[in-house]
Amino acid sequence: MGAAGWGADRRAARAQQSCRASSASPELSEGCPAEMVKMTKAKTFQAYLPNCHRTYSCVHCRAHLANHDELISKSFQGSQGRAYLFNSVVNVGCGPAEERVLLTGLHAVADIYCENCKTTLGWKYEHAFESSQKYKEGKFIIELAHMIKDNGWE
Repeated sequence: MGAAGWGADRRAARAQQSCRASSASPELSEGCPAEMVKMTKAKTFQAYLPNCHRTYSCVHCRAHLANHDELISKSFQGSQGRAYLFNSVVNVGCGPAEERVLLTGLHAVADIYCENCKTTLGWKYEHAFESSQKYKEGKFIIELAHMIKDNGWE
């Protein structure tokens, strides 16, 4: 295997490891402190966000996905329409990282899915190849088609 192929394999492996670490458990999520997540074994979902906060949930199964305070931008485009960029999410699993050419250039991304119903929700930015896009690394895109607003929206 050539040096370029080996480097891509190492990047993908590193990206997959970081994705597992950031979404496997709410306690490990850098943007969502453990005290903000109520863990329970009696209910269906892995994590519940506090009722006092506005949250986004999976439209298919109502599993909590993100706190409104973690929203970075509403100006993103997903494969199925508009999407939001979040700093951190809960109840989300991560697929393997792969390089994709998106509207803003080449990125290494990993598809994310709802841990409860397994619906693909969007992706996680693992690596941005252009310096102007580095702010996206480690952030999550969720498409509006797959989420609804919960708790306290008027």
